Amino acid sequence: MASYISSNANRFYAALESAYGSVAAIAASNRIPALKLTVQQQLEVTNRKDKTGSRTFPGLPAGGRRRTNFELQTYMTSWQSAAGGPAYGPLFQAALGAAPLVFNGGMVASCSNTTLAFAAPHGLNVSQAVSSGGEIRFVTVIVDANTVEINAPFTAAPASGTTIGAAVTYQPATELPSASVFDYWDPASAVQRILSGAAVDQMEIQIDGDFHEFHFSGMAQDVLDSASFTAGQGNLTSYPAEPGIGAFDYSIVPGNLGEAWLGTTPAQFFTVTEAAVVLKNGLDTRSREFGFSLPQAISPGQRTVQASIGLYSQTDSATPALYQAARQQTPISVMFQLGQMQGQVMGVYLQSVIPEVPQFDDSANRLQWVFKPSRAQGTVDNEIAVAFG
Repeated sequence: MASYISSNANRFYAALESAYGSVAAIAASNRIPALKLTVQQQLEVTNRKDKTGSRTFPGLPAGGRRRTNFELQTYMTSWQSAAGGPAYGPLFQAALGAAPLVFNGGMVASCSNTTLAFAAPHGLNVSQAVSSGGEIRFVTVIVDANTVEINAPFTAAPASGTTIGAAVTYQPATELPSASVFDYWDPASAVQRILSGAAVDQMEIQIDGDFHEFHFSGMAQDVLDSASFTAGQGNLTSYPAEPGIGAFDYSIVPGNLGEAWLGTTPAQFFTVTEAAVVLKNGLDTRSREFGFSLPQAISPGQRTVQASIGLYSQTDSATPALYQAARQQTPISVMFQLGQMQGQVMGVYLQSVIPEVPQFDDSANRLQWVFKPSRAQGTVDNEIAVAFG
């Protein structure tokens, strides 16, 4: 007997595509802990102006252009291996563009303030991340083959002979890859879906809520489903079955755990009440091609990266310095660390941000400053770096 389908009987997978719109192969390790996937496909509606002898709409022909939008939300969770990155790493790569940089760790020779020296060549790049003791930091200067400068000191400097942990870093690139997002349901007779050619137009990282959250939204080439699938869609010969369900044990990271480092000379702020980092790709697709009803490629525009921050005002030296930087339009660096345990740590680093002059919010007992979205800047594809450790 037919029955309703539980909204919790749902599993999501994500993987990068080798070519736009070619559905990627997935395994159990590609499963992501998504909260919600919203997909809307619309047929381009045009006006018919032929005279039919009545006021009745006679309908539109099949095969018109289609537009598919999506939004996917997920909590920040733990993952199995920092070097391999989290399962939702393909979505971050689809949003940023560059292939992830993996640092497998190394032995510390010395660490003093922001200078970190390794016992062997490190192979790191500027804006690549390292992690230690449940903290994550980003390289700002390559001093030499064994030594780097990091954006902020570790709370507990790693001692000589200890090991710096692995980290995987996602950075921007001029071109963007596409991803496939799979939406499987129980029972197997329910309608299953695949987003092919999913291109991330906007990525939002929400900080200091109940839980840390990631939101991805954009445009896909098509949405395939098991009910109406025909061979050739997404370059598939048959609709793919869900992989064997493997172990899927993860922990959600509370939104209050993390660190904030702000300023021209970065200082740690414990007074942040809310924050968000938003990346927009100004995305368009080649959707007006003659002979096709689906988009044929991704066309990103100018990238916009913005940080919005709310914090309590204090009489220390670091807080007024932020106000002065805003008034003088002096760039500051912004780094948020989400989580505080190895395998549950994420870092977001904006190396140069011109802060907006904050609004004073005196509606509560303590004065808050609200920095409206402030835009990050850079030279070539270096406004933002996102890393997991």
